[in-house]
Order: sequence, then structure tokens, then C-alpha cells
Amino acid sequence: MRRRDAGGGPVLRRATGVRVRRRFKASAQRVFGAWLDPHVARRWLFATASQPIAQVEIDPRVDGAFRFVDRHAGATEYRGRYTALERPQRLAFSLAHDHDGASHVTVDIEERPRGCEVVLTHEAVPGHRAAAVRDRWTGIMHGLALVLDDQDSHHRSER
Repeated sequence: MRRRDAGGGPVLRRATGVRVRRRFKASAQRVFGAWLDPHVARRWLFATASQPIAQVEIDPRVDGAFRFVDRHAGATEYRGRYTALERPQRLAFSLAHDHDGASHVTVDIEERPRGCEVVLTHEAVPGHRAAAVRDRWTGIMHGLALVLDDQDSHHRSER
């Protein structure tokens, strides 16, 4: 049911921005690379802890497209185009998803003495979905940290 304002017209829900900040033990270069490597990205980007993404296509260049298909609980598709790739400090992309209209995501990565810090900004999020989108990106960033830590553990055990 649509709500109506006092004049009888529909109430418009405003778009908002969502920002998530996370520190990583990994270098900025490794974090940047994890966004563009299909074998790594399928384990954390739009995935859940128990379900990696079923299908990943990444064309890692400005104006290159990406597509992630999650077959868990039906088929959900995430797709977009890269608008900026500035290794290793920034990547940006348009994002379209089954549940939301088109939006834009910017990932800024700053090298720190022991790792890096990521600030993800997701613009044009429907206001009523902002909390859910923030929670989802927080979970996705947690998944990235786990994947990078797992890679570190794997490399240490091979030595």
C-alpha cells in the first residue's frame, strides 16, 4: 500500500548514501586485487559465509562490466560497470540489483602502517533500505577480511 501525503499524492522516499569503514591487515594492493579477481571475489563479494557466489564475470577495466549470480534461495543477480580503477587506492562502479534500482559504489583504500583502511560509499540507496544495505556491506567487508586472513594462513602453511 502506498502512503499519501496530505495533498493526496504519493510520499516519495528519498535516496541516501551509506558509508562503511573497515581496517584490514592486508596491504592496499591485496585488498584492491580481491575486488577484481573472480576466484577470490566469488568467496566474499555479495556472498554469504556459507554460500559463495555461483557465477562471476569480471571485466576489470574502466567501463568493463561485472556480473555476480547467487543461486542460493533463488537466483539473485548483481551487475554493473566500473567507473574508476585507480590501483590500489580507489575503485568505483555502478550497481544494479534485483531488489534496488541503479546506484553507485566507491571504494577508497588507504595504506596504513600495518595494512589498510577501506571506506566504502554506496550512493543512491533508497532511504527505507539504508540500514539493511549498511548491514549487508558490513557483512561483506567482514567476509573479505576472512578470505584475506584465510589466504594468509594458507600461504604460511605452505612455507
